[in-house]
Amino acid sequence: MPQNHTHKELPRPSDEAIQHSRQLSKKIRIALARHKEMTFAQFMQKALYTPNLGYYSNNLPKIGGQGDFITAPEISPIFSRCLARQSEQVLQTLETPNIVELGAGRGTMAKDILLELHRIGQPLERYYIIELSANLQQRQKETLQAALPTELFKKVSWLSQLPSTPIPAVIFANEVLDAMPFERLRIEPHHALRGYVRYDETKDRFEWHYQPITDRPLQKFANRLIQHIGDVSELGYETEINLHIKPWLESLNGILSQGAVFLIDYGYTRKEYYQPARVMGTLRCHYQHRVHQNPFFYPGLQDITAHVDFTAVAEAGFESGFKVAGYTTQANFLMGSGLLEMSAPSEAEITEQLKLAQQIKTLTLPNEMGESFKVIALTKQCDLSLIGFSVRDLRHQL
Repeated sequence: MPQNHTHKELPRPSDEAIQHSRQLSKKIRIALARHKEMTFAQFMQKALYTPNLGYYSNNLPKIGGQGDFITAPEISPIFSRCLARQSEQVLQTLETPNIVELGAGRGTMAKDILLELHRIGQPLERYYIIELSANLQQRQKETLQAALPTELFKKVSWLSQLPSTPIPAVIFANEVLDAMPFERLRIEPHHALRGYVRYDETKDRFEWHYQPITDRPLQKFANRLIQHIGDVSELGYETEINLHIKPWLESLNGILSQGAVFLIDYGYTRKEYYQPARVMGTLRCHYQHRVHQNPFFYPGLQDITAHVDFTAVAEAGFESGFKVAGYTTQANFLMGSGLLEMSAPSEAEITEQLKLAQQIKTLTLPNEMGESFKVIALTKQCDLSLIGFSVRDLRHQL
């Protein structure tokens, strides 16, 4: 896992990248001047998603050696092949078998899922990729066109929003929840505060500005949190809450007539997430494979994330009309979905076998991605015992 850094240790961006960040900062400052204040969630929305300038909307590399982080599909095709095996179990029960992928990165996961389904003879009507960024759409098209037979490539459709009419489908969202704008809270001995962002003209930078909570749902959450964590020291207790989970899951439920949703991300159950000892919360920024905690470092050039509260996901899923059909670690999920059968190609050369063994370690070992990443399944009109949760289902911990 990447090491934590202070922002003073971070490499200086190129002059071109700095220019790019300045343009975005200027836009954010204009919005800030207009509205007088901005919650951290609003700042994060602009830093990540402003068209052409935000981190996820610009042309700068994100994933892989030249980028800021690496994702499971990029580590090994085995990850996506396991997802394909799990989706096959659901797709077989659907009248029209479709897949919807949200946040498809460079298209690597889509490519490997499509190839595996093709290999095992599972028919597919359409593979929808929901992608807002024109730049990423282009990159995904290049990846898929180069790797897929023409017939298979024709099954892929790009949309900039969810389908307009409900369809039967398997929906995948790998590392989508952690990049949703979240609220930052600070609990002090005598009050609870909400994180806002302001711009300090003299220091020429964005900075935190905490104010008393006026929002009712947030106040309710803060009160429950205070009861849970008990007395707080003078140093305070900082944490995050994602208020977008429920509306997002409601929209997914709205487009799904039947099928399953698989959400893969790093996170905890609520009890683990809001531990009294986790005083700094889980806000993390990723910049050139270094992890730090300053979300105001060159806006637009770094990823800003927080861990996922999977108890909140399960509750919101249930309230949105889904059934919570499974919850487990990534390692357990991959083993349940056929990882071990795939990992033993006896005829492969020894170097290939070693490479594969290394990839599997990264995906499954507790100190790598195996334990920190979790998988939760939400189903609708689909009553199956899902294979991904056959090794160990941890729903009772939610």
